[in-house]
Amino acid sequence: MTRGVHDRGGVPTDAPIDRTEHELAGWEVLTDALANALEDAGVVNVDEFRRGIESMPPDEYERAAYYERWLFSIETNLVEKGILRAGEVDARLGT
Repeated sequence: MTRGVHDRGGVPTDAPIDRTEHELAGWEVLTDALANALEDAGVVNVDEFRRGIESMPPDEYERAAYYERWLFSIETNLVEKGILRAGEVDARLGT
């Protein structure tokens, strides 16, 4: 069985753990609120949310910040459920 990029349990590393606290940026607060609202509304459950994060391509996962992974999962799940069209978020953002 191959480990996914997200599956780090038991993998030795010498990298230090950053334990510093930081203020959340506005977009991070909104991402957290959106994820909670979608779960509360029964649109996405925790297992779907986790699977969405785990489905990120490894190179994107490595580059992404914590809440960027959440956004990826939210968008992935909403596209799978037909709530958003693929590419719709990028089109609206002009990216």
